[in-house]
Amino acid sequence: MSDSLLREEIFSQPEALRRLFQTQAATVEAIAQDLRGQFDYVLIAARGTSDNAARYAQYLLGIHNQIQVALATPSVFTLYGQAPSLKGALVVGISQSGQSPDVGAVLAEATRQGQPTLAITNDSQSPLAQAVDHVITLGVGPEKAIAATKTYTSSIGAVAMLSAALSNDSQQLQTLERVPGLMSDVMQNEDLIRGRVERYRYADRCAVVGRGYNYATAFEIALKVKELTGIVAEPYSSADFRHGPIRMVTGGFPLLLIAPSGQVLEDVRTLLEEIRQLEGDLIVISDQGDLLQSAELGLGLPQDVPEWISPLLTVIPGQLLALYLAKARGLDPDNPRGLNKVTQTW
Repeated sequence: MSDSLLREEIFSQPEALRRLFQTQAATVEAIAQDLRGQFDYVLIAARGTSDNAARYAQYLLGIHNQIQVALATPSVFTLYGQAPSLKGALVVGISQSGQSPDVGAVLAEATRQGQPTLAITNDSQSPLAQAVDHVITLGVGPEKAIAATKTYTSSIGAVAMLSAALSNDSQQLQTLERVPGLMSDVMQNEDLIRGRVERYRYADRCAVVGRGYNYATAFEIALKVKELTGIVAEPYSSADFRHGPIRMVTGGFPLLLIAPSGQVLEDVRTLLEEIRQLEGDLIVISDQGDLLQSAELGLGLPQDVPEWISPLLTVIPGQLLALYLAKARGLDPDNPRGLNKVTQTW
C-alpha cells in the first residue's frame, strides 16, 4: 500500500487515461461533429493546473488543427465587469472541480453572446458542466491529494481527443491509445528519483525549462514543485530563458530541462550546453542518452514517441520529483500548507 495519496494518484494515471479514452470517445466525436464550422478560434478559461492544460491546447490545436487558441482573462469579466466581444469563439472552460466562479463567468458571458461552449471537468454535475452546451467528463474519480496529477494528464488527454476528432484523424487516436503503457514505462524513474532527491533538499529556488508542446509541462512541473515543497520554481520556454533569466544561473543553480525528441530538441540541447558552461546543476527529462548522461540527474523517456504526446509523459518525472522532494524536506505531500483542494476565485 502506498504511503501517500499523492503517490497513489500519480500511479493511477495510466488507468485513468485508458478509461477516459474508452468512455468519452463517442462523446468527443459527437461534440466535434456538432462544432465543425461553428467557430473561428478557441478561447479557454482556466486557473492553476487547468491553465497549464490550456497551454498545451494552444500548441496542439494550433499545430494539428490550425486553430488559434487564446487564454481568457477572467478578471476582465468579474473584477472589472467588462466583457470583450467573443464573436467567432468556441469558449472552453477547463476545471477539475467545475466550481470556480470566474471561469464560470467567462462561459456564462459566452452563452449570453450566443457562442458555443464546452467544459472539460471531472464533475459532470458541477456548475460549470451544467452551464455549457457540451461536456467532456474526465471520470478519474475523486482526487484526494490536494496537488492535481491525474486530472491534469486527463485534461490534456481530453484536449488531444478533441483535436483528433476535429481533424478526423484516426491515426492520432491510435497513437493516443499507446500512452497509458508509455506512462507506466516512465514511472520506472521512481527509484532513481527517490534515491537522488536528497541532493536538492536544501534548494530554495530553481527554474524549469521547456518549449513547444512542453511549455505547458514546464509550468505544470514548476507548479507542483512550488505547491509541494515551497521552493521558488520559475517556468520558462528555452527561448524566453535566454532573454534575461539565464542570468540567475550560477554554480549549483538547479535547472530542470524538458528535452524530448522533436522540433525543439536542438534548441534545448544548445541551452543545455550554455547551462553547463555556467555550472548549473541539471536535471534532464529526455529520451536522448547523451543529454541524460550530461545531467546531474537524468530521467529517461521511452524512445520513438511523437512530440505531441510527450507532455503526457514528461510531466510524470516532475510529479515524482516534487513528491519525493517534499518528503525529503519533511513535508506532507498530501496536504501542502495553505492550499485547499477546491479553490474558488472571483
